[in-house]
Amino acid sequence: MIYMFCIECGSDNKQMIGEICIDCFLKDFKMIEIPENINVEICSHCNSRLEEGKWHESFIPEEEIIYRALERNIQINDLVENEEINLEIEQMKGTIADCYVEVVGEVYGVSINETHDISVRILKTVCPTCSKLQAGYYEAVIQFRADSREIKKEEYEKADEVVARTLDKQSKVDKLAYCPQIAKLKEGYDYYIGSLKTGRKVAEALKEEFGGVIKESPRLISEDKSTGKGLYRIWISIRIPEFEISDIVKYDNKIIQVTDIDKNRVVGTDIKTDKKHNIPLKNMADIKLVKKSSDIETTTIISMSPKIIQILDPSDYSAVDLERKNCFSDYNIGDEIKIIKIENYIYLIK
Repeated sequence: MIYMFCIECGSDNKQMIGEICIDCFLKDFKMIEIPENINVEICSHCNSRLEEGKWHESFIPEEEIIYRALERNIQINDLVENEEINLEIEQMKGTIADCYVEVVGEVYGVSINETHDISVRILKTVCPTCSKLQAGYYEAVIQFRADSREIKKEEYEKADEVVARTLDKQSKVDKLAYCPQIAKLKEGYDYYIGSLKTGRKVAEALKEEFGGVIKESPRLISEDKSTGKGLYRIWISIRIPEFEISDIVKYDNKIIQVTDIDKNRVVGTDIKTDKKHNIPLKNMADIKLVKKSSDIETTTIISMSPKIIQILDPSDYSAVDLERKNCFSDYNIGDEIKIIKIENYIYLIK
């Protein structure tokens, strides 16, 4: 049945929307749906905000947060065209903002406007990340160790600097880039790191500084009751070499004085041939310490020939003839020269 008049007002000379005229239709029509009361959760520590179930960490002013909450809660009717929405914060009462929303648009070619009074409440809470920070939460433990020796005081101090510098850099992209605890043990330091991602960055930075080998070991700490899955923390061991720069090592039957150590390799000079060698640090277990740099002695050249340098053995002051290699061509009688004694054989050290 087609009605030629409005069943509500009886008008028969107006645009019809179904069984009623346009005026009766628009009388109860709502261009938008929006709650009268809106709650917005903001972290009281970092000012991050909860939107649609997710925490957003980028800082924006509180006023902008209120405007975004209004926009997010507006639902526009599909019949509205050419709409314009004006938002206004009329006044703040503590944590409550009294807001005004005005909508102007067209429905079936008729221009209409609509207003709403909305209350936006700011709820101060603590986001999950800040909650973890307050609780001393950590995901990784960096174990700083040395292979078969004690770590020196200056190495600990340098490690502290490396950790602090890395955390400062990472804090720009990771809120859990912090160290709630340092356990100073006899065998080395344990650095507790908030996030695993940053923990791995710290371990790499320590390896960059000292060389060494990194190994990860997950440990089950508890079980998530809701999922039944295990919760793990990761222990990351960075083990720096037993040897240091200027020490004498043996590798592949070569006796080498270490000249540099970086994150991937050991650089040294064969003290027999003066040939330079690069040893991958992944082979650290095969590099054996022969003598510490403190074992290097100084003695005096007492005689020289084109092929021989004669020195005094510091242990008994006997004369010892040693091969004069090209790298010692600028030495003269009476000069001091460095030597190292290995298995009763004396080597000249440049």
